[in-house]
Amino acid sequence: MDKYTLCAEDFSLDNQELLLGETLFHNANGYLGVRGCFEEGYPQGFSQVRGTYINGFYDFAYMGQAEKLHGLVEEKQTILNVADTQTITLKLEGETFSMFEGTVMKSRRVLDMRKGITLREIWWESPGGRQVRIKITRMASFVDTSLFLVRYELEPLNFDGTAELSSVHKGDVKNFFDPNDPRVAGEEIQHILIGETWEDGGASYILSNTSKSGKTVCSAVKNAAEEPEQVEAHGLSLEKGLARETFRVKLVRGKCFRLLKYTVLCDSCHFADPAGQAKEKLEALTAQPAKALYEGQERYLDAFWDTCEIDVNGDGELNRALTYNVYQLLQSVTKDRYGNIAAKGLSGEGYEGHYFWDTEMYILPFFTLTNREIARNLIGYRYQILENARENARQMGHKQGALYPWRTIMGSECSGYFPSGTAAYHISGDVAYSVVAYYLASGDLEFMEQCGAEIVVETARLWMDLGCWYQGKFHINEVTGPDEYTCMVNNNYYTNALAKYNLIWAAKLYGRLKEAGKADGLAERTGLTDGEAEAFVKTAEAVFLPYDEELGINPQDDSFLQKKLWDVSAIPEEDKPLLLHHHPLELYRYQVCKQADTVLAHFILEGEEALETIRKSYAYYEKVTTHDSSLSSCIFSLMAARLGMVEKAYGYFGDSAKMDLYNAHKNTKDGIHTANMGGSYMGIVYGFGGLRIREQGLSLRPCLPKQWEGYHFRFLYEDSVIEVRISRETCAVTLLRGTEKEIVIYDRPYVLRDRIEIPMEQGAGE
Repeated sequence: MDKYTLCAEDFSLDNQELLLGETLFHNANGYLGVRGCFEEGYPQGFSQVRGTYINGFYDFAYMGQAEKLHGLVEEKQTILNVADTQTITLKLEGETFSMFEGTVMKSRRVLDMRKGITLREIWWESPGGRQVRIKITRMASFVDTSLFLVRYELEPLNFDGTAELSSVHKGDVKNFFDPNDPRVAGEEIQHILIGETWEDGGASYILSNTSKSGKTVCSAVKNAAEEPEQVEAHGLSLEKGLARETFRVKLVRGKCFRLLKYTVLCDSCHFADPAGQAKEKLEALTAQPAKALYEGQERYLDAFWDTCEIDVNGDGELNRALTYNVYQLLQSVTKDRYGNIAAKGLSGEGYEGHYFWDTEMYILPFFTLTNREIARNLIGYRYQILENARENARQMGHKQGALYPWRTIMGSECSGYFPSGTAAYHISGDVAYSVVAYYLASGDLEFMEQCGAEIVVETARLWMDLGCWYQGKFHINEVTGPDEYTCMVNNNYYTNALAKYNLIWAAKLYGRLKEAGKADGLAERTGLTDGEAEAFVKTAEAVFLPYDEELGINPQDDSFLQKKLWDVSAIPEEDKPLLLHHHPLELYRYQVCKQADTVLAHFILEGEEALETIRKSYAYYEKVTTHDSSLSSCIFSLMAARLGMVEKAYGYFGDSAKMDLYNAHKNTKDGIHTANMGGSYMGIVYGFGGLRIREQGLSLRPCLPKQWEGYHFRFLYEDSVIEVRISRETCAVTLLRGTEKEIVIYDRPYVLRDRIEIPMEQGAGE
């Protein structure tokens, strides 16, 4: 089995394992996602999250506050389960197929990341002794992202007879909820209201409306038998919000019967006429041979893997996990500017489908280095909600600037707990940082002229309004950094460092646009002047960055070192994560971190501090970090690699790369940890590969764990595709396509014209 194939054989029917399988074997394409539930369902008493989701499609939900204080959020957006079109039930001579009845002789589930499909194959014997092979193939199309296709294949093994297949199209669905888990919806709400149900040309259509947001979605389903001569009878019945098409099929021993089930989803966030366009798309898709749809999926993935090829030699298990993570990034990311990337992708309802800073700091780096169009779309989404960010800043009392929401779908804040939500002002710096990172990797000044520079300017203005001058330094007070176990502090190092970077680059981008004669549009839209740009630079130079002389580290904030230490090593497993077992105020009073904070700042803004300060800070924060956040291990891994602690980097990297496949945080049933998946990619490229793209140019400082034979990856830089191959003996860098590039490897400059091969240096992080 190669690294592109994930297979579970004779899998467990334990309910928790089934929920995990729903996530791991879900199908998605960035627009729609379908949980990997059994088509026939589970027995009564089993829980399931039988969800189908559309990226960016939402309803509003009330979020009550104990006290009605100004600016507290009382309404949020939530992703919706829009329809159930995955249900197909089977009867053999009247005996109902179920994994929980009769005998499962053999079973397997497969994710094929080259073909872009999942397989579920079962060899089953009914209570009456009839044996059948059932093979179910699912595909969420990357070519036409409105399509979800199921092929249901039957092969009788020891009998001739009749089968009845019933294909269900259900619009009356609800979201999953758990009042005891803050990471999912806490109450049951009927968000989807059935409008119309009709049949046209042998297809069923259900048009639904959201209860509060005024959105509509049309689900369209058509079933087609690939062996119509075996169909003895079939019929389609409709009632409000429900369509059921039944096929009575003649089965012949050793001969397969296949049913194709086409689902098309169109919503009003992406389509002007959801019902009309769903009909057009369904007719066009069903007019093609299914083979053409599968071949198109393979071609799309061939191109995807060609650009973002990444491989580890010597650890097949880890290599498969890494490949799985990269594939999930593709499944999760929007292919237009109407959506973004939810914290759980489109695999589940964890965090209610909200977009966080995860996108900019953990996921966008992958697409910046592998797919410029998707990277522009993600930045374009932030530009589309820039006006919302301006309004959010005014709501928070700022007279200028843009404050991006901590969690959102359509642009307004969805965080009800402001100390670790709205107070995380760093998200505006994160968005600005991602714009600059895209510019440095691409050189795309035209995109900066169109929208990128405006984002950077408006976020820079936020810091000017937020901060204050004290004793000649610029301070930023009452904010929350990435570490959610430390909230509402003064001078969070990460936030201040990003604010400084944001201010500097607002002025730099303005200057570069002026030099190119492209600044007029920016000046007209924002009113930016030379004087304001100069003020950005002056303020940036005075931003206060905490430093402790005695310890030689950057304190996480002004008060962090004053607090009592929490012995992280003594925390019992049953007490993790701390946020579910300890009151926030208790956590806030200790030196205990949920995730990388200052360590993350040292990665993204490495040039701000001396290497020795970074090293001492790393050692300090490692002792007080629980890694309760899935965003933490990957950052500790890549910074350990930078500091020459290769084996430590390897340990953290394994924790990150295998997080979902091994259900390390015990909540993958709610959905994948998309940001961590991006972080595991960064762990190879930025960590072990030592890749940096700064204003000074491109550099590499690779290292190799002793457990691996080597690794390689490809990335885009400006107009070129570059491949890096690392072995025990050599570091080889090849220009696959594009023009020659200047590159620094182990602090020595080279010109990459074709291929550079140099000896590997040991202790490369030193």
